[in-house]
Amino acid sequence: MKKYTLLLVVVLFAEIVKGQQTQLMLKTMKDIILETKDLSLAFTVEENRDLNMVYLGKKLQDHNEYRQLNGQYKQAHDYTNMYQSAYTASGTRNLLEPAISVEHADGNQSLDLKFVDQQLKTIDNNRKELIIQLKDELYPFYVELHYLTNFQENVIEQWAVIKHNEKKNVKLIKYASANINLKGEDYYLRSYHGDWIAEMQREDEKLTHGIKTLDSKLGTRTNLFRSSYFALGLNNAITENQGTVLLGGLEWSGNFRVDFEKDPQDNLRILAGVNNYASHYSLAAGSNFVTPKFSFTVSTNGLGEGSRNLHDWARKQRLIDGYGERYTLLNNWESTYFNFDEQKISHLLDNTKKLGVDLFLLDDGWFGNKYPRNADTSALGDWEENKSKLPNGLLSIVKEANEKDVKFGIWVEPEMISPKSELYEKKPQWVVKQPKRDEYYFRNQLVLDLSNPEVQDFVFNILDNLFQKNPGLAYIKWDCNAVIYNAYSYFQKDQNNFYVDYTKGLYRVLDRFREKYPTVPMMLCSGGGGRIDYGSLQYFTEYWPSDNTDPFDRIFMQYENSLFFPSIASVNHVTTFGKQDLKFKIDVAMMGKMGFDLNLEELSADELSFAQQAVKTYDQYKHIIWHGDLFRLADPRKDNHASLAYISKDKSQALMLNYLVQYSQISSTSAPIRWLGLDPNKKYKIQEINLHGTNSWIPSELTLSGDFLMKVGLNPILNNNRKSVILALKAIN
Repeated sequence: MKKYTLLLVVVLFAEIVKGQQTQLMLKTMKDIILETKDLSLAFTVEENRDLNMVYLGKKLQDHNEYRQLNGQYKQAHDYTNMYQSAYTASGTRNLLEPAISVEHADGNQSLDLKFVDQQLKTIDNNRKELIIQLKDELYPFYVELHYLTNFQENVIEQWAVIKHNEKKNVKLIKYASANINLKGEDYYLRSYHGDWIAEMQREDEKLTHGIKTLDSKLGTRTNLFRSSYFALGLNNAITENQGTVLLGGLEWSGNFRVDFEKDPQDNLRILAGVNNYASHYSLAAGSNFVTPKFSFTVSTNGLGEGSRNLHDWARKQRLIDGYGERYTLLNNWESTYFNFDEQKISHLLDNTKKLGVDLFLLDDGWFGNKYPRNADTSALGDWEENKSKLPNGLLSIVKEANEKDVKFGIWVEPEMISPKSELYEKKPQWVVKQPKRDEYYFRNQLVLDLSNPEVQDFVFNILDNLFQKNPGLAYIKWDCNAVIYNAYSYFQKDQNNFYVDYTKGLYRVLDRFREKYPTVPMMLCSGGGGRIDYGSLQYFTEYWPSDNTDPFDRIFMQYENSLFFPSIASVNHVTTFGKQDLKFKIDVAMMGKMGFDLNLEELSADELSFAQQAVKTYDQYKHIIWHGDLFRLADPRKDNHASLAYISKDKSQALMLNYLVQYSQISSTSAPIRWLGLDPNKKYKIQEINLHGTNSWIPSELTLSGDFLMKVGLNPILNNNRKSVILALKAIN
């Protein structure tokens, strides 16, 4: 009996000591809390100066309770703290995938980063930036972790600045932008794969223990096979309006890597950054290596809220003139391809005016003389007007466009070079290619070495000369069709730096362009949707989702892109692709920034009249699509229809776009579709627009409350005779 009593006393004493130690630990730990309107991100600095990320989620009301977080997840293992590291280093105590791994100047590959200091900067009334300084105890090696909060939008931007003062270069083996730790039971990933004309193919999966990686090694056009943008559901499968979901992606137009690691204690770590594939970066002493930003939001009300967070943030902080206007345009590509001259262009300018759009865009084929650009096999790099096609130059076309009261824009692909070109003959050392291997072409072209400052100057001057020689030029379509094969730079001393420096070189060119031409509209195209990320979109007003313009396929692509990118940025053209009628094509294009790529002569008089009226109708409602809140009401991958609503910020106007995506004798919408985001106390007059040759099945004087529309809904009555229906709502009280 005495033995058991003594044992109980020992146990109780141990628990008391353990409790005292825990209280002491809580008193000596440093808490760092970063908040947005609804979220908080919490760190602790441990007694040994390890920096841990202990919380990301809904904001707590009592700040004192943040220090309880760390103890909630501690286990009886001495390596548990490493599972929570805010920026996991390799070579010391870490047992998991590192965020950073280096080789020091002396060849040692260990790194142990300790907290040094923190700073909180107020940028404006909506944004704050937290900077946390870390240092290795043995080496003069430093990392700054940056966290920028966008308060109202609940968006956090995260990146790192890496530097050192060692005697020789340090090799950065891995250098992530973000190291995010999440607590949960299960995790559900939505990611996107694809290929040319098959972009944004959705894939949902439950993450298991181990590592799931999304990455690209293509050098350019890096989203061709895989996007860095994803959605992650915590504890529950991803849904539109319920549950906790993280949406984000890397602001980087080069090779990327995003790792999802579920550890033995069921935590999930997200490591996102530049892909270290063939890129063990050599960093000189005293130099800063700034990683790209990883931007994300967390919603506790499903995908829809997360998307609206990103849309508001992007319009405010990323897109050029995100809350401004855009040109609707007519493109010549599908009506002429490479076969045009001044007479045809003059006629297309007339058609631009006749259709009622703002701008005519001259696509590929206008340049090259020694090697004329009559196919995709020559002339990239030789950016002078083809004298046979355009004997009076571009300036005469710009002037004619202005006389006809339309704008004029032009296509370029300045990063690329054709082997059959004068530039290739003069500057072969500017080309990305292995010196002793056969050249291997992607779309009959190679890539210029933008890591070389001389090439950066050349590419900038291509654009600058166009604007200097052609005052009144109003629009640029920037294309990028090739990936990088046989990667080698004649400029780089260390080939490990090439992939990173190529992308940074691209950004330097775009920075110079935007400094001189800050407001010129510019479309981001990359053989379709091969380069859609906020790293590149900060320089552009809009992007091209895919070379596949079949409206049926585009419904799915545009729907998925809407998770991350606002409608004002999505360029959706009405073309000859697809067997659907003109109304369906126009209705699908209205999901974003509508344009046309049609030969008007191929339209019947009735179709031309409808297209002209549709442009006028679009002009009435485009501000709601571009600047309003998006609510996805029906998922085309789950239902036989897609339905989306755009609602003005003041909830006074709305547009509901509905598309049938399964065609059969029995396909229809059999039940009402419930709205979201309306004012329940407002009455809305409902009108069907874009009617073509039929009467609406919606009563002309139908008026319903927001309360009814959100609780009961409204059936747009889609069927084989009504494959697309667009409804406009206007508040009447």
